[in-house]
Amino acid sequence: MFFYPRESIQSLASVPGADLLTRPPLCPVTGQPARRLVQWVPARLLADLWRLIYKTDAGSSFGRIKQFGLWESPTGLYFFDPPCEGDETFYRVFQDRLRSLSLFGFDDERAEFAVAGQRIPKGAHVLDVGCGLASFRHCLPHAHYTGLDPNLGIDIPGVDLRKETLAGHLTRSGGYDAVCAFQVLEHLIDPRGFFHLLSEAAQPGGLVIIGVPHVPSAMTKIPNFVLNAPPHHLTWWTDRALTALAEGEGLVVEIIEEMPWSQPDAPIYWAEKCTWIKAHKEHFLPDWRWHIAMLASLIGGYVLNKFRKPPSHEKGAGLLLIARKPI
Repeated sequence: MFFYPRESIQSLASVPGADLLTRPPLCPVTGQPARRLVQWVPARLLADLWRLIYKTDAGSSFGRIKQFGLWESPTGLYFFDPPCEGDETFYRVFQDRLRSLSLFGFDDERAEFAVAGQRIPKGAHVLDVGCGLASFRHCLPHAHYTGLDPNLGIDIPGVDLRKETLAGHLTRSGGYDAVCAFQVLEHLIDPRGFFHLLSEAAQPGGLVIIGVPHVPSAMTKIPNFVLNAPPHHLTWWTDRALTALAEGEGLVVEIIEEMPWSQPDAPIYWAEKCTWIKAHKEHFLPDWRWHIAMLASLIGGYVLNKFRKPPSHEKGAGLLLIARKPI
């Protein structure tokens, strides 16, 4: 497990379909050819990392994929190709594992929730797409909240929760004053198509609000940080990529901001501080030194987070976009 000869990674470029080096894939936001190849990543390496760290099998999601290219688009967006979303089996096991390990919080203390909630006017009708545990509702006592998630596994008395896809919901409802999707786009093969549906759900003059992980950040500096890789994260975002996404739908950008660290993701801040290897030119390598550094960083980050909070002046690992649909 893990120890693949260095030359075997380089030889991935010689497999069928590796002419992508001369014909780069298209950016999933702009449709423009990728600007550069960051690195090749063996699917077997990611599958082994998922199995080791989270006791989760990514094999059914990967199917016959043998390698991923990590590419940078002209907007600075990093994306994996071929794109590969996690299937239902993967996420069921992975989420159970996260909860059992208590590595990351699942509460309503995300910084982007508070910032977004303050921008939503009193009496607004809000749609929270991919709502999970519907934690965002706690920041909206002044608004009408609807949570939407096709994988919804909870029922909260008095809260309007729908176990539906966004496309299915739009056939029966729409015209929201604010449409939100926090930590959703990075999981999707087609973020541009999904963002189009978000825009369709907003009425003229309404807000479209999304939160995504960004690059560079502490998350992208931790070596072999598989939480930021397929089949979980397929894209790493920049402010230019978010601007292109919003303007592609004719929306007017109001803010794009780096969010401060919040309770659920604070362990990542400390994990990056604990690793002596910083990922930069490459982010995933089958090197025992990288594996040890990654494991040490996760353990150290978890321990430090029990006793300390990240400095308030330090920016976190997420970007928040708030854009308005023209009247």
